[in-house]
Amino acid sequence: FRSSRVRFRRLALQSALASRFESAPLQKKAGGMRPSIVRRLIHRTRSTTTGLRSPSAFQLNQLLVLFAGTTTMGSSGTRRYAQEAFPEGYVPPEVWEYKPQGGKWGSLNKPIAGPQSEKELPKGQHPLQLHSMATPNGVKATVLLEELHDAYGLEYDAYPINIGEGDQFTSGFVQANPNSKIPALVHYPEEKEASSSKPRTVFESGAILMYLCEQFDKKHLFLPMETDKRAETLSWLFWQMGSAPYLGGGFGHFYHYAPVKIEYAIDRFTMETKRQLDVLERHLSGKDGRGGGPYMVGDTYTIADMAIWPWYGALLLGRLYEGSDKFLQVDQYPHVLEWAKRIDARAAVQRGRKVNRMWGEASEQLPERHSAKDFERLVQQSASSA
Repeated sequence: FRSSRVRFRRLALQSALASRFESAPLQKKAGGMRPSIVRRLIHRTRSTTTGLRSPSAFQLNQLLVLFAGTTTMGSSGTRRYAQEAFPEGYVPPEVWEYKPQGGKWGSLNKPIAGPQSEKELPKGQHPLQLHSMATPNGVKATVLLEELHDAYGLEYDAYPINIGEGDQFTSGFVQANPNSKIPALVHYPEEKEASSSKPRTVFESGAILMYLCEQFDKKHLFLPMETDKRAETLSWLFWQMGSAPYLGGGFGHFYHYAPVKIEYAIDRFTMETKRQLDVLERHLSGKDGRGGGPYMVGDTYTIADMAIWPWYGALLLGRLYEGSDKFLQVDQYPHVLEWAKRIDARAAVQRGRKVNRMWGEASEQLPERHSAKDFERLVQQSASSA
């Protein structure tokens, strides 16, 4: 049982046996063992499973003995039983059936779309209403909104969507984003506009960045109009949109969130994450022949930086998944790390990280944002509580 593959099979087998042994009929197979001992054994093995530690051969053998009704199964028999019960390689059934998943987000994931509860979205005083959470995808939008505030005085309302509690599946949010993912932007027309009073909704973080620039960045500060720079900006923006799922849904899920650590999955997505970091390192250092930094589009700070930084910048700064900066050896990417720190130092970025944030230090949390003065109040509250 030394290989990770066999340890995982043992863990899965143990969990399955413990679950099945909780039923009264199966407990009769205990061969005269007192029910209290059986319960204690199941509790001990369940605790091991919950802790994501591989059970001992002795614990697993005890469960196998109870389940199989024999007292002659040694370590080789245990190994044969594990191989028969959990053959190497998963073979999909002809028709997939939904089963609730484990882990932090497993209970929320279902193979259906649409609202699961009735609740309207709140509406503030400004035409722009953001409904989001300070995850990397949400931070993209709030960073740009804060940059637009600094450049043009743009104001907006931001309301939290707690994806851990299923707010993204309420009727109001689904109307704004049928895909039930944050962020979602609702743009109410100005009173002076003669067009329909129906609000415009924009979803997908990349689409929101482009929409905000087209509507409010009149000087083209963050989405250049010059053809070459615009092409480069959009290329890196969509690189992020296509690449980040391997970082978040792949590496982040299996390294940090998954209830069982699977070596193959972690290795697969670690390799891809490091490859992507090397893409960024080569680009920012100028080795890819596209001009180099200090920003993704040379000397121009754009929405490409704002899209990439919340994922890859936060990863290298050690803010995304605990321990991942050491695990990934982020010091191998010095130009990306310098770029991450450069973006992190911007005032609008520091504010944008706090909007719709509902965890961490109190000084870093601004669940709702309705004006720039909210940040001043946050500073005052943090100072008074210190």
